[in-house]
Amino acid sequence: MNDSKNPASPATPLRAILFRRVLPLTILVAGLVLFFVFDLDRFASLEALKQNRETLQMLVAENGVLAVIGFGLIYAVVVAFSLPGGAIMTLTAGFLFGTIGGGLIVVVGATLGATGLFLIARTALGDVLRAKAGPFLARMEEGFRENALSYLLVLRLIPLFPFWLVNLVPAFLGVSTTHYVIGTFFGIIPGTFVFASVGNGLGALLDAGEDPNLGVIFQPEVLGSLVALALLSLLPVLYKRHQAKKSLPDES
Repeated sequence: MNDSKNPASPATPLRAILFRRVLPLTILVAGLVLFFVFDLDRFASLEALKQNRETLQMLVAENGVLAVIGFGLIYAVVVAFSLPGGAIMTLTAGFLFGTIGGGLIVVVGATLGATGLFLIARTALGDVLRAKAGPFLARMEEGFRENALSYLLVLRLIPLFPFWLVNLVPAFLGVSTTHYVIGTFFGIIPGTFVFASVGNGLGALLDAGEDPNLGVIFQPEVLGSLVALALLSLLPVLYKRHQAKKSLPDES
């Protein structure tokens, strides 16, 4: 009997493992390696934007909707493969499409790319890491999952951790795809539009021989607003804890 047609064949689970776990990870790692081997990171720089600004503007003017879709897909790939250059690309989006248009393109593209990486990490590594981590991760997972949306919003709003790291961690903590997408989409909106607005005024800065302030997100007025939004996101968590304390029996 041909084993390839036998559902119980040992080769079947092996193929499933290769397809679901090994292949996606191999593609991600290969993409990251090739990015640096071919020195593609030189395009994700402010200098590259300065040199190619007129060409990029012409491409957008000539291609319209295709340029919007293409830029969004490229941004999604950059996020999914955890490639460097996200800040420069967000500036470029604001420069080419304006604050609102560029910001929306980036938010959608980044959410798509982050969700793709999340699903791959959860499928390929999530179960394995949970099995090896033991009770500590189980307790952490329970707490995070109970308030997943609030915690995700905080992690997205406050730029304390690298974007790629925040993309991956929820995959190992049992966060649902719905919560992940909502938390990512809305959580990255404020920071994205800050950079897109800087990009919108980039032409005037470059004409004046000045460089944009890539640390704008850490300016007190901007960071303070993001922290305030993050605290608002935590209100449901604080309310749940308050209600839980009220429901405890009075020992007196």
